[in-house]
Amino acid sequence: MASLEFWLKTIDEKEWLWLPVNPEQVSVKSSHGYEDIQVTQLGEYTVIGEAALKEYSFASFFPRDYHPGYCEYENLPDPWATVEKIESWMRSRRPIRLDITGTKLKGLVTLRSFQYSERAGNPGDVFFELELKEYKEMQFRQVETTGSGKAMVITGEYRPDTKTPPAAYIVIPGDTLWKIAQRTLGNGDRWREVYTANQAVIGKDPNRIIPGQKLVIPS
Repeated sequence: MASLEFWLKTIDEKEWLWLPVNPEQVSVKSSHGYEDIQVTQLGEYTVIGEAALKEYSFASFFPRDYHPGYCEYENLPDPWATVEKIESWMRSRRPIRLDITGTKLKGLVTLRSFQYSERAGNPGDVFFELELKEYKEMQFRQVETTGSGKAMVITGEYRPDTKTPPAAYIVIPGDTLWKIAQRTLGNGDRWREVYTANQAVIGKDPNRIIPGQKLVIPS
């Protein structure tokens, strides 16, 4: 028996899956956001953004029958019922928990891709590949004006069902109109509304927004 255990759980931990066969390897992709911009008469400059969310991927299979040589436990879940469980998690559009015991690979993730198949010579076994991505609560910066007329930047978690969209937003490095609409209005597809309300500030190109710009957020 291997010392590692691969667990996938819902946030409330009412549903869970312990992978019956450990993947041979786990690939982790870590990257950083950069944006190259052209400044008139100055040339090209790079704006260093925030670290991108980590991506995880691994492959294994759900065996039909127990084998002491590679199975982690004896009471195996039905392979196709397990497939349906993972697909139901994807349909729920909610993050899940990844926990690989004995490692630092744990935390909330989203299910990005799930591929599976049966193979000749292995009847009943289901082979699969999973791609996951780190999940973090969305953050936004809201500008409010005090009685003295000074602007204050308030940082906090965005919950679209309980908070009113901020009246204004200060652009930060790495922002796009889609991201701003997603953070402040709860729907990235409303970026055109943000652009229309701020066309005089942004200019003709909605892809060129500059850190420090103050944008009006439509209601």
